[in-house]
Amino acid sequence: MLSLWESTAEKPQFPKLKGNTHTDVLIIGGGIAGILCGYKLKKAGVDCVIAESDKICHGVTAGTTAKITVQHGAVFDKLINEFGTEKSGLYLKANDKALSEYKELCKKIDCDFKETDSYIYSLSDRRKIEKEVTALNKIGGNAEFCEKTELPFRVAGAAKMSGQAQFNPLKFLYSIAKDLTIYENTAVKELKGLTAVCEGGEIKSQKIIVATHFPIINKHGSYFLKMYQKRSYVSAFLGAKPINGMYRDESEKGFSFRSAGRFLIIGGESKRTGKKSGGWEQIRSLAEKYYPTAAEKYNWAAQDCITLDGVPYIGNYSANTPDLYVATGFNKWGMTSSMVAAEILTDMISGKKNEFAEVFSPSRHILRKQLVLNAGSAVCGLVYPTVKRCPHLGCALKWNKNEHSWDCPCHGSRFSEDGKLLNNPATGDLDVRR
Repeated sequence: MLSLWESTAEKPQFPKLKGNTHTDVLIIGGGIAGILCGYKLKKAGVDCVIAESDKICHGVTAGTTAKITVQHGAVFDKLINEFGTEKSGLYLKANDKALSEYKELCKKIDCDFKETDSYIYSLSDRRKIEKEVTALNKIGGNAEFCEKTELPFRVAGAAKMSGQAQFNPLKFLYSIAKDLTIYENTAVKELKGLTAVCEGGEIKSQKIIVATHFPIINKHGSYFLKMYQKRSYVSAFLGAKPINGMYRDESEKGFSFRSAGRFLIIGGESKRTGKKSGGWEQIRSLAEKYYPTAAEKYNWAAQDCITLDGVPYIGNYSANTPDLYVATGFNKWGMTSSMVAAEILTDMISGKKNEFAEVFSPSRHILRKQLVLNAGSAVCGLVYPTVKRCPHLGCALKWNKNEHSWDCPCHGSRFSEDGKLLNNPATGDLDVRR
């Protein structure tokens, strides 16, 4: 099940670690966050190595719909109520700066980059969209309320932001990864202080960035309580009328839309990983209704880490780990969030103050309703009687009939039918014989 991006980008090859090596900064994870961290650290003159357990960009990064936008759903009214205008403004500014960096970098990279308008729409709640437009404009977002869109159905309203962008993420990342020191098929099995023990040898470092999507170290940071994962489904169609903008329903039950060349990409059916889902069927039903002449050519799935308050965790892994850093919890918006993470972590490692660091600090308070829900889900998963249990923390696994995989509803680990690890935070395969 390859995504459109995997099918249209030529991947560079990197060796597997053989023997021992050393570096100033070890980056664990070769997705978009890890590669951007490596790129910016190298640009800052910092020696770094990326260790990827599989192939770079082969996992979660390959499943994105690749919208580069500061619009992260209808979230800014909520953020202002939660954090106030100053911190919400910094969140917007950080992502806008990330968008500008992509625009500059993509001038020199053939990655199907296109500036376009972004829309967050609602089918029924006009007031919610109006409040979102007001919130964005209150902190400098320059948003516009719209009643009409290119979509083939009526909306109650849409919040429009101009000057956003889209691209082919793998063409972009493969280009900037070529000059980085990367080891593929090099899973980190254990950390002994700041030394990573891998199958092929050891990597000694002075600092470590964990960019593995969901953090794999359980004894620090309590990420197994601070996050859960959602899985959603994506299809690319030929023969559908193309659209110029990027669209996302404010409702979790809704759909997202964007074009990529001749393809129309539709995403939807977002559910907590491990919960029952219709998979691609709802997307196909929508396409059949509104794009009856379209033919599905690619389908894939995306997985996203969801934080307690809707803001990513970027910074020190925990308050007690000064040389261990993390980039996680991008809440479905990994394109700009990964660039934000790369800037913050590069500044922190280089000893520079970053104006956005406090907003994204993983050590901010966690006493929120979602924490109780996450803990409750974990307890249910632990006591539920089943033979198949996740090797991460022992939760009961659920069968995913859409993708023929064993999925963990507690923390989002996934395994193939024969037990191969597909998604972390688990670090090893599942023994399907048990």
